Amino acid sequence: MEKMWAGRFQKALDKLADDFNSSIHFDHRMYKQDITGSMVHAMMLSRQGIISENEYHEILNGLSNILEDIESGKLEIDMNAEDIHMFVESELTKRIGISGKKLHTARSRNDQVALDVRLYLGAECEQIAAQIKKLIEVIKDKANENKDAILPGYTHLQRAQPISFAHHILSYAFMLKRDFERIGDALVRMNKECPIGSCALAGTTYNTDREFEAERLGFSGISLNSIDGVSDRDFCLELMSAFSILMMHLSRFSEEIILWSSWEFKFVELDDSYTTGSSIMPQKKNPDMAELVRGKTGRVYGDLMSLLTTLKGLPLAYNKDMQEDKEAIFDAVDTVKMCLDVFTPMIATMTVLKDNMYKAAGKGFINATDLADYLVKKGMPFRTAYKHVGEIVGYCIKENLILDTLPIEKYKEFDASFEEDLYNEISLETCVSKRISAGSTGPDSVKNQIEFLTEFLNEKGIH
Repeated sequence: MEKMWAGRFQKALDKLADDFNSSIHFDHRMYKQDITGSMVHAMMLSRQGIISENEYHEILNGLSNILEDIESGKLEIDMNAEDIHMFVESELTKRIGISGKKLHTARSRNDQVALDVRLYLGAECEQIAAQIKKLIEVIKDKANENKDAILPGYTHLQRAQPISFAHHILSYAFMLKRDFERIGDALVRMNKECPIGSCALAGTTYNTDREFEAERLGFSGISLNSIDGVSDRDFCLELMSAFSILMMHLSRFSEEIILWSSWEFKFVELDDSYTTGSSIMPQKKNPDMAELVRGKTGRVYGDLMSLLTTLKGLPLAYNKDMQEDKEAIFDAVDTVKMCLDVFTPMIATMTVLKDNMYKAAGKGFINATDLADYLVKKGMPFRTAYKHVGEIVGYCIKENLILDTLPIEKYKEFDASFEEDLYNEISLETCVSKRISAGSTGPDSVKNQIEFLTEFLNEKGIH
């Protein structure tokens, strides 16, 4: 395929250099956005009298047919083309002749690619947002099914206080809600500044209507500086930052699932459909999907760091280095979508082993704070109560007892204010049910969290 810029050159581009320079093997996925942007650009050119109405309709019909042929499989994208923009323009010119050559009036590939990437990411982020909501819904439903399950809450990976399983996994739903909102915030900023019409870097001498073009493409405004319009990739960085945080949350959740499904915990069992076996150890059931999500988190981090590093030393305006934005952001998008696709049904089919959780919660003195609170309610300063309970725990460890089985007579040796009612106060059920503060593990709080998330899930759109 002849290069659109070949007029200046006496020699053809070396084959290796051509392959190195080409981006068609990864940017071909933007064919729909490129054609959509070109249709609107042609409409603007016609409205402004820069091309004739007849030329506009020729271009529009030609582009419509190209899109239809690509999507039906009738037309294969030529991987020898330099990029998707040149392929579409060349195919259009091949089909409609000289009118096709007028499409590129008052624009450059620099602002064209800046537009296409934004349009592509907007569509992909809508899908990712829907996937996040689906995962939140699965977590909410799993929490609702297991509101009565009690397990140890941990700090420093040490048993700390009793909580409900519902409260624990709902924490991930709220993390994911923030991820959803971060992506939405990034899209709002991205869609404020339509770059098309910035041209190569300096704008154009034609009387264009950038606001019309931006509005028809779904933007709320235009880039007010043409240099910034073609060289800005902040939106890619911002989205990859949001994706990295999302992956970090999935990785933390994966780590807990990996721990919980081990024989040392055995709090959950993953469905066979989302585990694998060993080639040599027949007893193994490995949480490979969770491990891969945890592993792929580093890949998305790497995509972010790759683009940050690419951009950090670039002078204005456009440089060929910026072609590297697409492989990084495309990989991040693909990885996030893939991880959400497998993670959601893995959680939906996961079995919660309530009895094992409860047995674990009965060990480790996780009701010690409640025992101290028992003394505080009788008028004792918390720090004094804390000291007494610490001494009691130390005695129990020495005698191989737990707080629930230590006789009342022994309790009274530590402090005379202890009564028989302390055993009810430190039962696991009471420890959980009496947490009445907003946002706590108590039943009313968990119910409120589920209702809040239900309302959030019923809201439409990402913006």
